Amino acid sequence: MTAPSSAPDVTLSSLKASVCAAIDRRAGELIRIADDIYHHPELGFKEFRTAGIVTGFFERLGLPYRDQLAITGVKAKLEGTQSGPTVAVLGELDSLAVREHPNCDPATGAAHACGHNAQIAMMLGVAAGFVDAGIARHLAGNVAFFAVPAEEYVEIEYREGLARQGKIEFLGGKPELIRLGEFDDVDVAMMTHTSSNRDEGLLGMGESNNGCIVKLIRYTGRAAHAGGAPHRGINALNAATLALQAIHAQRETFRDQDTIRVHPIITRGGEIVNVVPADVRMETFVRGKTVEAIEDANVKVDRALKAGALAVGGQVTIQTMPGYLPLHNDPVLGCFFLENARELVGEANVKRIEHRTGSTDMGDVSHIMPAIHPYAGGAEGTGHGADYRIADPEAAILNPAKAMAMTVLDLLVGDAIQHVLAEARPRFTKDEYLAFQRQLNQTITFDGASI
Repeated sequence: MTAPSSAPDVTLSSLKASVCAAIDRRAGELIRIADDIYHHPELGFKEFRTAGIVTGFFERLGLPYRDQLAITGVKAKLEGTQSGPTVAVLGELDSLAVREHPNCDPATGAAHACGHNAQIAMMLGVAAGFVDAGIARHLAGNVAFFAVPAEEYVEIEYREGLARQGKIEFLGGKPELIRLGEFDDVDVAMMTHTSSNRDEGLLGMGESNNGCIVKLIRYTGRAAHAGGAPHRGINALNAATLALQAIHAQRETFRDQDTIRVHPIITRGGEIVNVVPADVRMETFVRGKTVEAIEDANVKVDRALKAGALAVGGQVTIQTMPGYLPLHNDPVLGCFFLENARELVGEANVKRIEHRTGSTDMGDVSHIMPAIHPYAGGAEGTGHGADYRIADPEAAILNPAKAMAMTVLDLLVGDAIQHVLAEARPRFTKDEYLAFQRQLNQTITFDGASI
């Protein structure tokens, strides 16, 4: 790795040490920010208060920023004195809806049961470390600090309403920001997610994550008196129940290596108990390790959904929407991150993580540029559960902030960017990505009485 050309007496190692020390000096402030966000959770595309915390921090740092990107996103840029690529450090603004969580918002059910509050704090920590340590004059390129909305794919009907109003097209934050061109000036991207799995060490990296598509299902039957004349009705709930069983019957056909996950829920099961249900709604994700595996499973799920309608002579409308593409961590970029992680926390505390079956819209970013999505310890409880929280802020916020900052320095002060970009093989251009996602949007209606 080369030393900064603008200051031959300053080494890459000394710059890393300077940035890490600057992050440490901000430790109390960063932890307070994460705690503040934790106690004021907001759901996707509604993160106005959290976005305000980010813009206020950028203002105090003197970083120029743009906000209201995809409704709530915020993007600041630190420009180096030499021209070059742009590396983005991301954090996610939104929370989940977990009403059982002790720190949920009682009005909305929103709760930070996935650690996004720590993500924002660590992203701000990288920004503060770079500004406080005066790193800009050593950079051959730029750093974008990006607070992104709506990673958790929840409140689908609300988001569809935003789309109908023309406020968004895609229902996830990063896909929408890609569409808007907010990643057009970014060459490499990274973010770190918290983990409560102690087997994954203090810092770790997996190879990949599942992708997913999203389905909204509506069964339409015929209402009738459930006690007096059920034979005159068509029970849409029975159709949905049969479909659930038909989906379960497909599970043995899914290959283990494809890590398929299908997890439907019934969101509306009828109106009143003495009326045969005529309008029943379901939602599901279809997840898998590859696009091909997802597409294969999707055909089987659609077949099962149609079977429920066929059995009772009802009708089913299946709306399929793009979710998130599988995540592929860039191996070269990942090696630089892991090298810095080992320097920070020691070899024994850095782990290679197996493929994860959850999904993230960082997968979409990884399809158009080199990207990584490593994990940091420091959380406890069950992810997306009522007991999830940040238990060790140093591990969950400071360690990943330092590891990402050191990796950015490798890229824009050292020569790592040359290796990463030379080896990168993005699967899509932006236009190809958008075309692929749009063709996933399909709505079909199947009438079981017509066969």
